[in-house]
Amino acid sequence: MKKRYILILFIGLMATGCVSSSSNGEIDESETEAVLDHHWETFINNDLEGVMEDYTEESILITPNGTYSGLEEIRGNFVNAFKAFPSQGADLTLNQSLAVKDVGYILWEANTPEFNLTYATDTFIIRNGKILRQTYAGVRVGK
Repeated sequence: MKKRYILILFIGLMATGCVSSSSNGEIDESETEAVLDHHWETFINNDLEGVMEDYTEESILITPNGTYSGLEEIRGNFVNAFKAFPSQGADLTLNQSLAVKDVGYILWEANTPEFNLTYATDTFIIRNGKILRQTYAGVRVGK
């Protein structure tokens, strides 16, 4: 009975993403860095399909304007974001990018025709090459 309970617990943890899928149980920080790099490059280029490659149906994005769950809601958020940060006329600067195990963090700023984003930060939980969870916050100043 005890072995069956442990097996069920392990399968449950795997299903929820609480156990790394790497062979040695370690989380590959280079994978986290690669997703961060890809996400930033596709974001600054207003590449909606590229940005969406980083998410799954189980992904959740939390912002001051709302919480977006799943691909359809997250896509809608980025459609609006690309209107606010047009590839022609917006200057986005990545000030810091860090990866620690499966946690990614970026600090950035932006100048657009409509406003300045003097401080922006995103935190990501990344597993198996996908963003599972993301938070965003920023300080926006009108022109």
